[in-house]
Amino acid sequence: MILSLPLQTIWTLSKPDIKVIIPAFNEQNAVGQVISEIPKDLVSEVIVVDNGSTDDTFGIAEKNGATALRETTRGYGNACLKGMDYIANLSQKPDIVVFLDGDYSDYPEEMYNLVNPILNDGYDMVIGSRALGDREKGSMTVQQIFGNWLATFLIKIFYRIQYSDLGPFRAIRYNSLLAIGMKDRTYGWTVEMQLKAAKLKMKITEVPVKYRVRIGISKVSGTVKGTIGAGYKIITTIFKYM
Repeated sequence: MILSLPLQTIWTLSKPDIKVIIPAFNEQNAVGQVISEIPKDLVSEVIVVDNGSTDDTFGIAEKNGATALRETTRGYGNACLKGMDYIANLSQKPDIVVFLDGDYSDYPEEMYNLVNPILNDGYDMVIGSRALGDREKGSMTVQQIFGNWLATFLIKIFYRIQYSDLGPFRAIRYNSLLAIGMKDRTYGWTVEMQLKAAKLKMKITEVPVKYRVRIGISKVSGTVKGTIGAGYKIITTIFKYM
């Protein structure tokens, strides 16, 4: 089921506690803009996990009001798990966790659309779909587009659920996130979450999101090694959880 929702959220009950986790590696030129455009009336805390950057990603994140953490072991999943570990040690747990990249390719203000189905329609997880939204020319490589198509095609065949994207911009109930039991430490993070949520028969939907050319060079699609490594990990993860 695909939902298209208005940008603003109308709280039906008390305001929810929403936290954002941003994994970031050498994003000093982008992460500040990402943080500044996250809706302040929606989010209680922004958590940036510096994944071993050699630039000032950590300092820029702190300067812009985020909770900055360090995870020196490289890997997208490692950074996300660090953010989750931080939340697990808080006395008050959030209602919803949003995952968002630090490269400014997503539009943080569309976060309203991601959390709306959770708050108002009982969904457990919402994927921001670049395939269904407006994608700026050059924002995704041919390899990325094909890889997304292949991965979602295989998921449809083997898991009987239709996704259009494995996009990193997503929202999930905190209790649902814990139930999934995330393990992947590298490029298989997004697909692991989607596969396990499907196997647990969680209520899942997608909403269209805009996508633009990122600031800086991608550590995955910007290199041959990164592209091959990510593709291999995603495909093997799909078969791992069958």
